[in-house]
Amino acid sequence: MAGGFRFGHVVVVLCFLTCGAGAGTARLYTEDDPLVLLNSRSLKPAVGNSSAAWLVQFYSSWCGHCIHFSSTWKALAHDVQDWDTVIHIAVVDCAQDENVESCKEYGVHLYPTFRYFRAHGPPADLGTTYRGADRGVQTLRELMINFLQNHTRLGKPDHCPPLEHYNSGDLLPLLGQQSGHYTAIVIEQPDSYVGREVILDLLKYTGIVVRRALSTDSPLVDRLKITAFPSVYLLHPNGTHTHLHVYKQLRFFFTSFLRELPGVQRRQTADRRTPSHTGALSEHHSTDPWREFDSSKVYMADLESALHYLLRVELATHNTLAGAELKTFKNVVTVVAKLYPGRASVKKVMENLLEWLVRLPLESIPYQAILDLVDDKMRISGLFLGAELRWVGCQGSRPGLRGYPCSLWTLFHMLTVQYDASPQLLANTALDGNPAAVLSAMRGYIGTFFGCEQCGRHFEEMAAQSLDQVTTTEEAMIWLWSKHNLVNSRLAGSLSDDPVFPKAPWPSPALCHSCHQEKDGVHTWNQEQVLVFLRQHYGAANLSPRYLPEPQQHLPTPPPALPQTPQDPQRGVQALQQQQQQQQPTPRATAVVVGGEGAQGPIRPHSGAGGWILGFTSVDMSLCLVLYVCSCLMLMLLFFFFKIRSRRWKLRHNRLHV
Repeated sequence: MAGGFRFGHVVVVLCFLTCGAGAGTARLYTEDDPLVLLNSRSLKPAVGNSSAAWLVQFYSSWCGHCIHFSSTWKALAHDVQDWDTVIHIAVVDCAQDENVESCKEYGVHLYPTFRYFRAHGPPADLGTTYRGADRGVQTLRELMINFLQNHTRLGKPDHCPPLEHYNSGDLLPLLGQQSGHYTAIVIEQPDSYVGREVILDLLKYTGIVVRRALSTDSPLVDRLKITAFPSVYLLHPNGTHTHLHVYKQLRFFFTSFLRELPGVQRRQTADRRTPSHTGALSEHHSTDPWREFDSSKVYMADLESALHYLLRVELATHNTLAGAELKTFKNVVTVVAKLYPGRASVKKVMENLLEWLVRLPLESIPYQAILDLVDDKMRISGLFLGAELRWVGCQGSRPGLRGYPCSLWTLFHMLTVQYDASPQLLANTALDGNPAAVLSAMRGYIGTFFGCEQCGRHFEEMAAQSLDQVTTTEEAMIWLWSKHNLVNSRLAGSLSDDPVFPKAPWPSPALCHSCHQEKDGVHTWNQEQVLVFLRQHYGAANLSPRYLPEPQQHLPTPPPALPQTPQDPQRGVQALQQQQQQQQPTPRATAVVVGGEGAQGPIRPHSGAGGWILGFTSVDMSLCLVLYVCSCLMLMLLFFFFKIRSRRWKLRHNRLHV
């Protein structure tokens, strides 16, 4: 019995070790997390003689506590990612074979172990170990501030701002003085960290300087008439000054408000991990006048520009749609045709395209034929889809920023909200009953057609991890919102980030103050209020028609910057005709496709050779004429046949009578 127990015990231990070894290959942290992954080769060069300080977690991927703590460490990294100019967050996995010797060298025996490395330290420096029991985000964040504030002169990071408090003698003379920037004075209790946190939050922004003062400084507090702490007093560049009014006296609200001040911009840094997708913008866009807009509104011009770019630029680079590509395109057209909340004429164009795609019995379609159909349908019915890029809420401070990616996010946000409001609109379609129908269509489009390959790969990774967990339309709205914020966080400060419209957690407190709250000193979201906001912001009632282009009788010639379809339209039509003959489609399907004959590009003026007459193409009319001629010939043949038979019968009858 005892032997059996010992044998079972050994089996359990071996199983544990085996599972632990297997778990070691699973990564708790990835390159997408806003922290640095170090190993035995990069550890010493990174922390030794660095211009910034380091807070490194030595962990083991088989350690259960390390696994549970990983979410806290990631939350800390996200919370202080704008501090990385002065202090970096990093990890070293001691369970990896290549890192075992380094962990021994640094004397790491327990996991997780936290080490602080001061700036400009020697490579042999083993760091300072944090042994506190409290390892919450707020405590670790305050620990980082203490390390930075208590550094020696030699250990000061190169770009560390002053974190000490100023007194009334330093600050009161600034009142009424003009300067080239804002000055924000954070007045707080002596034990508060809010002022220092706001200083570090705005470290990467220009146009503003943040100073902190204490509530015990009576001359300053009395002069500024401050009664609640923490508070922010704002000195404007023109010399005026006023108390800053925010909904909640919290770090996140102070930081968000100051970042949104006019002229306050984020510094841009090159980062190979943060790709951009600027798209092929027309020369017209680069000379567009600035359009004043309300950030609380959604503009139809952005949505129509997104559809124009989607249909006539990105998809037009594909000569032929077949198989999975064609299915993806049909899904995108389905959700837009059924859920689009904009102008009825645009919706009708998409409905006609969807009807044509559903009826077409082909498995491969030249994309030129689709463009021809869209253009011809608009000419017949008097419908209109803008043929230019006219960004409003998605305009950037210069060409190449925001634009199409912004409008694409906006379009799919709108569609998820419309689907939540009216799920019956997708009834009797291939997407009927799928609460994540819009997200699935978006996933397929970004992975198949979106021009930024790395962006599509990142989105696919996010979708593969959690999209199948979406079971309601409400969860679909929250999923897209949360992933959008995740992408914004990853791209913040990159070359694709517009310094005038820096990527930040959205919605901002100015748009939805009830969406934000704080728990244990860490900013969190009130998702119930976020849902309320999403329904209101992306509801049809919040769409603005301002800046919409006027309908035109003829489509303009495409701008030179827009890529043309390399395939010859005539060859595409001939190939489609051959496929139709093989599959024996109905004559009507053939007539619809061949109606694009004579096109000169993705966007073309009216052509009589392949034009439409009262809803029928020239081929339709030709077929009718051929059928008419054939029927006439048949009638004539029948007439002569019976006439000859009649004559023969009469001759035979007359002979018998004689």
